[in-house]
Amino acid sequence: MPVDRFKNQKKDRKRKFSSSTPSNSNTTSAVKPERLQKLLAQNGLGSRREIEAMIVAGHISVNNIIAKLGDRAGVGDKIRINGKIIQLRLSVQLPRILIYHKPEGEIVSVRDPQGRPSVFEKLPRTRTSKWIAIGRLDFNTSGLLIFTTDGALANRLMHPRYQMEREYAVRTIGELTAEQITRLTTGIELEDGLAKFDQLHDRGGEGVNRWYGVTLKEGRNREVRRMFKALGVTVSRLMRIRFGPIALPPRLKRGKWLELTTVEVEQLLMLID
Repeated sequence: MPVDRFKNQKKDRKRKFSSSTPSNSNTTSAVKPERLQKLLAQNGLGSRREIEAMIVAGHISVNNIIAKLGDRAGVGDKIRINGKIIQLRLSVQLPRILIYHKPEGEIVSVRDPQGRPSVFEKLPRTRTSKWIAIGRLDFNTSGLLIFTTDGALANRLMHPRYQMEREYAVRTIGELTAEQITRLTTGIELEDGLAKFDQLHDRGGEGVNRWYGVTLKEGRNREVRRMFKALGVTVSRLMRIRFGPIALPPRLKRGKWLELTTVEVEQLLMLID
């Protein structure tokens, strides 16, 4: 993946990345005592939120004592999940990160009662961890999905506090009026609160179809579609093309994935630090 897939890099950081020597090692420094949910997330055992839920439910113990939120642990501690001893890595590996081009007609869930195709069916298998989706896309939305084995990284990219930009290409039936553009960029009251686009650009179109580029810094359920619907505008196609500093590679075909290299993972971690 070329460096320019990461958007808005600072020049001094880019020089630093370019001068670094690629390493075959995919590990960082030895594990030191960390908050339990962070440590287990770094070891690919779930997202922080999932691990926090397990702690609250009493499913995790440290040195034979039921853990509570805020507890710390390290390599020398005996950690159990549901009674099973967890082997922590002596050094924390860099997370694996995948970019996936989701087509319409797939769900972002491991299981679906309706038996619909899942994006997870397309991903490579992992030995000791699981893939965590960074953000979601609804069944009829296509575009960029990011997966990682690091729950702490997933939390860092998804948490509203960090204000990660999401950029979408939106095709509407009919052209927006000046008044509608103003409302979309100043705020529309939805059932779960005020929503607005930070940027909205006309990308042209043919016939009744019109394309717009929009960005926002949150990821509420079906938010983009609901904003247009509130104005009586029909969205005929919706595609996410960027999440934070990661853009969807133009040559990545629908239903296909690619994995970031060690150097690219290091670049990303520096950009979001």
